[in-house]
Amino acid sequence: MIDYNGFGVFRYIRRNLNVIPSRRLRKPYTTDGRRPAEMQRFRALASARRSIPSLRRALSTTRPSSVHDDELQDEVLVEGKAAARTAILNRPSALNALTNSMGIRLKKLYESWEDNPDVGFVLMKGSGKAFSAGGDVVTLYRLLNEGKVENCKDFFRNFYMFIYIVGTYLKPHVAILDGITMGGGAGVSIPGTFRIATDKTIFATPEVHIGFHPDAGASFYLSNLDGHLGEYLALTGEKLNGVDMLAVGLATNYSMSDRLDWVDERLAKLMTDDPSEIDSTLAQYGDIVYPDKNSIVHRLEVIDKCFGHETVEEILDALETEAARSNQDWCISALKKLKEASPLSLKVSLRSIREGRLQTFDQCLVREYRMSLHGISKLVSNDFCEGVRARLVDKDLVPKWDPPVLEKVSEDMVDHYFSPLGEFEPDLKLPTHLREAFV
Repeated sequence: MIDYNGFGVFRYIRRNLNVIPSRRLRKPYTTDGRRPAEMQRFRALASARRSIPSLRRALSTTRPSSVHDDELQDEVLVEGKAAARTAILNRPSALNALTNSMGIRLKKLYESWEDNPDVGFVLMKGSGKAFSAGGDVVTLYRLLNEGKVENCKDFFRNFYMFIYIVGTYLKPHVAILDGITMGGGAGVSIPGTFRIATDKTIFATPEVHIGFHPDAGASFYLSNLDGHLGEYLALTGEKLNGVDMLAVGLATNYSMSDRLDWVDERLAKLMTDDPSEIDSTLAQYGDIVYPDKNSIVHRLEVIDKCFGHETVEEILDALETEAARSNQDWCISALKKLKEASPLSLKVSLRSIREGRLQTFDQCLVREYRMSLHGISKLVSNDFCEGVRARLVDKDLVPKWDPPVLEKVSEDMVDHYFSPLGEFEPDLKLPTHLREAFV
């Protein structure tokens, strides 16, 4: 069985065949250079889907009249060479933070490229020193304070839909993660076929520190990491470098940043839709690296022991014990990060990762959409707006969490985040009947 899209397609194959999931992230392709028969079905399915008029209606979202074409084009640039098309996230002054208009344009571009027989594969990269720092939460914060909740809902709906497209894409997808890759930036790249990390890559899912939860598919890909590494990354927001991303399976390839132009040049010359040819090119022109002595891979056993506990309180107790025993810097740092995070977000995020282990890619996105809308509703807590204010707006770094301590976070509060949205609030509708995996 070939796992073409790393996370997305393989999980769909598992769903359809009732296969018990592996706990380790799988390599996306065979290594013997053979052209798998599944690739023929890949193209056949894409061709068949072009004849389904309902597909475009299902995947398209009406663009708000306030969004201008020039804004859309400036925020996401396009390059086309040979069989490749490249989407360039272009908000360098904002670390390529993702806006609603970017989600609309990306979805439209990817749909057109998927159905274009002249396009063999798609790349995504960022301008400046970041791939993407994630969703533009400062804009969401301002919209919420202005009472424009529907605009925020549109943002989540459009981006989760786009992430689903990336995770079920019928052509090879290459994301070049050169620089900051956090939150939603990881969400739009990790579900794809190839993820190239570099010596400048900085990965994290730091949402608990702004009163939110790791979203944009994070509960799917984090829960599929070995052991309880996903819980550790979700609850601490710990940063990983490019080598560690490769070591734990979040990246598929590695290249030094100053060699990326060379890699890009080689990819641009490929006239193919064959993922094995792209894989060979990346292997030929990439770099071989090994984790250093400070790598996260050397503490996975302790992470499993501490973060495998059932509750956040038990995880904290285990970390306290381990820190007192070993006095290791990483353990002390993890404790500090947990104590600085929103108590409500910690409990919500832990449950999200645990549920993600038992769910498919689409189910995770639908649940995260519910959680996100509940999180911005302020019905249970104002932690999201307070976290963004303290970290990114006023930057006093002293958020007033509500509830302020874990002991005051009730089960009902946590349950609310996972509850249905309400009679007049539709769930996220993903076109699972149209974007099925091939086997």
